Amino acid sequence: MPRTVEPLQIGSHAIWPPIVLAPMSGVTNRTMRALYKPFGLGLTVTEFVSSNALKFGSKRTMEMIDQAGIEKPVSTQLWGDDPATMAAAARVVVECGADIVDINFGCPAPKVTKTNGGSACLRDPQRCEEIVRAVVGAVEVPVTVKMRLGWSESDLVYIDVARRAEAVGAKAITLHARTARQFYRGSADWAHIARLKEALTIPVIGNGDLADAQVAMQRMRESGVDAVMLGRATLGNPWLISQVRDAMEGRTPAATPGAADRLRFCIEHYRAMLADLGERRAVPQMRKHVALYLKGIPGAAQLRERIMRIDSSDEAIATIEARIESLEAEPVAA
Repeated sequence: MPRTVEPLQIGSHAIWPPIVLAPMSGVTNRTMRALYKPFGLGLTVTEFVSSNALKFGSKRTMEMIDQAGIEKPVSTQLWGDDPATMAAAARVVVECGADIVDINFGCPAPKVTKTNGGSACLRDPQRCEEIVRAVVGAVEVPVTVKMRLGWSESDLVYIDVARRAEAVGAKAITLHARTARQFYRGSADWAHIARLKEALTIPVIGNGDLADAQVAMQRMRESGVDAVMLGRATLGNPWLISQVRDAMEGRTPAATPGAADRLRFCIEHYRAMLADLGERRAVPQMRKHVALYLKGIPGAAQLRERIMRIDSSDEAIATIEARIESLEAEPVAA
């Protein structure tokens, strides 16, 4: 069937399908990116990494930029407020295999903004321009920017910052259509994303409130963006990625699997995390993922509560397997 959209072009990278996995702190590690890539991601992005932390080469920081090898192309996202430090960090991540360097002007978390990083940079468009210029000058790979509308509703600087970034060499802009002060409250305003697309010649990637394949395609058509970035809606539901890919390739999106099959994939995710991180780190990290895979499944609340108290991976997996067996034993409604 004919494709309904074009590939996303970032520098020399022709990305198909034009679906990008959003960077999510403590979530989009190499294990998850490798698990989600086959569902139809064209581009994956690492957890966002502090440019200052890269100076010290800590094991945890280096893990955050590491790759599994099958999820390429990979964009490594950096945050910070000093142009020289950001440039140095960009050189490090490219040496470690980043295909694209992404600059974070979007994170609203206090731990980031209190040091003037992430979305706090939007309070100073000139500083944003200096950061992008420094990073572009430091590396040969494409440099992109992810941003919000502005720090607050009274100071929407996204078009100004994006034009500055384009002028000094950025190859694409991702816009999450909320302000920093909004965090994730309210709704993403895609009218702003459409305005940004009209204002730039480089690709624009739209982000915000894309929890349904048909909605994602409607947003693409209405805004004219070159790609969509999927984030929180994929957690516990990687099938959303496949459904968006189906729509982009001209097919009717496949139905989300039944509860038992969703939990089987949850176990696959659990075992992959164990293999990569070990028992001590994987078990607490998987609690949040299991809770999301359970969403909408009968008896989810009680099972979530039980999983949160389990410290053994064997016991957690056995608990999920028991729920699969009970689901398959339940009579099908007429």
